Amino acid sequence: MKPILYVLALFCWLTSYGQKEKPLDLAVQIVINPSVTHQTIEHFGASDAWSCQFVGQWPDAKRNAIADLLFSREMSSNGQPKGIGLSLWRFNLGAGTTEQGTNSGIKDEWRRAESFLRPDGTYDWDKQAGQRWFLEAAKQRGVPYFLAFPNSPPVSFTTNSKGFATNKTPNLSPERYDDFADFMAKSLKGIQEKTGVSFNYISPVNEPQWDWSDGGQEGTPFYNQQIAGISRALNKALVNAKLSTQINVAEAGQLEFLYSEHGRAGKGNQIQAFFDKNSPDYLGDLSQLTRAISGHSYFTSSPYDKAVNVRKQVMTELNKQQALRYWMSEYCILGDNGGEINGSGKDLGMSSALYVAKLIHNDLTNANATAWHWWLAISPYNYKDGLIYIDKNKTDGNFQPSKMLWALGNYSRFIRPGAVRVDVTLNQTNQALYVSSYKNTDGRLVTVLVNASDIPVAIQPNVTSKKRTRWEAFTTSESEDLHPTSISSKPLIIKGKSIVTLTEK
Repeated sequence: MKPILYVLALFCWLTSYGQKEKPLDLAVQIVINPSVTHQTIEHFGASDAWSCQFVGQWPDAKRNAIADLLFSREMSSNGQPKGIGLSLWRFNLGAGTTEQGTNSGIKDEWRRAESFLRPDGTYDWDKQAGQRWFLEAAKQRGVPYFLAFPNSPPVSFTTNSKGFATNKTPNLSPERYDDFADFMAKSLKGIQEKTGVSFNYISPVNEPQWDWSDGGQEGTPFYNQQIAGISRALNKALVNAKLSTQINVAEAGQLEFLYSEHGRAGKGNQIQAFFDKNSPDYLGDLSQLTRAISGHSYFTSSPYDKAVNVRKQVMTELNKQQALRYWMSEYCILGDNGGEINGSGKDLGMSSALYVAKLIHNDLTNANATAWHWWLAISPYNYKDGLIYIDKNKTDGNFQPSKMLWALGNYSRFIRPGAVRVDVTLNQTNQALYVSSYKNTDGRLVTVLVNASDIPVAIQPNVTSKKRTRWEAFTTSESEDLHPTSISSKPLIIKGKSIVTLTEK
């Protein structure tokens, strides 16, 4: 058969799947080897900034429906997942710009945040009510991990009395490190007493490499030396408060800052700075520091080959330190991404979902990320930043889940904390097919396949340690949201532009 006729025949065969049994020799053979293991997955998460302060006070039916989409692990009667089962929820500790109103300098009130700390130094645990509602909703639905993060110290502590910096200058003096640390510890304890939610982690700084001087949101730059000082003060405050919460550093604004200066002297090389014993900013001896460094995948996702190289450099630097883990702790689609996809304009369809799924695969398989967190769980903006989109209405409104929600769910719903990534090999090259596999703590395998092309792909999964494995498939496509399908045919056809999770029965 001539090559062009063979391609046409194969395409017709693929697109007619389900009509009769197909020969296995044309399928991509996927070999899963559970005896070869990689990183242990800790959690998949998203943050409550900034919409939850309002949506958490919407009508009960709507806020509960949104919480189900984010947190639920329940199935409907036909086996359809009700939600994506996030295993970590990020809580934004506000700096008090909401109380300042227009005087805060932050024009968009949806990007301001309340603070538990009053100007007179006392605390009001009734603040951040909408966010607290989502905390409790997450706990009720079985979310096991919680992380708190301030974007700025409280405005009563900052050098300019604002929630953002002036002239690119760090907005907290060393004399206030202990005050800031006490605020964080007291907030964790106060929230716990108010809601029953205990925080597993706290990230004291966020994207310290950026200037944060335009009033777009709360934020402040910091140098590594300052991050080290704040972290040491926080460790002491947590110990004094008898809290088991662990500190996570340093939410790098871009992955290159983890292994290089990347044009920001004193703010980069953060793996070495915080985890090399010879560094003056070494934090590895702190009793309550989690041995994981966090970074954000912004601006390093395109083109794919370059994105792979950046993540391999992260891995190389991680391997210089003993048992140091990596968390990808914030992402949404920003910028123009080399012309591949633009962050402007929300997209409820599969184009953005496939882009995100490929990035999750890249972070998990090439940087060995043990955690993966989305940025805005709920967005009111015309941007590719939300898992769920809402009307910009403080008291009520409509909501729409995006395909990015379900794409993340192909991972988060099925790969549970404690799962171990295992080895996967393919017998032929397919540049549009991305495959990774994981063994949950119950011993069952989960395999995620991303088919970024328009053309269906036939696959035959094989497990080296088993003669036969029974699978169930959950598909996200333009017409499906984690749709369940029992697998009876061999090979299995992965639709074009779809994400499929295979779970071992």
